[in-house]
Amino acid sequence: MSDRQELYRSPNGDAWFLAREPANGRAFILHQPNAPSGGHLSPIELVTFLSKDANAPERQALLRLIGTLVEVPPYADRT
Repeated sequence: MSDRQELYRSPNGDAWFLAREPANGRAFILHQPNAPSGGHLSPIELVTFLSKDANAPERQALLRLIGTLVEVPPYADRT
């Protein structure tokens, strides 16, 4: 079983998770459709996930999470 963190849950109940395979550290996305759609988890490679709809809220959630990993130094002059 992979380690995972929920990225986004849509109003219809679909969920996307950032997952990591403990054995090798490989990161990927897990998509879990809502129960009426079957609810079966589907792994998605990060490059595939990021190459899809740029405005998708689940993609934006991943980009926000990645952004939290970067420490932005203060700038003395931004002009």
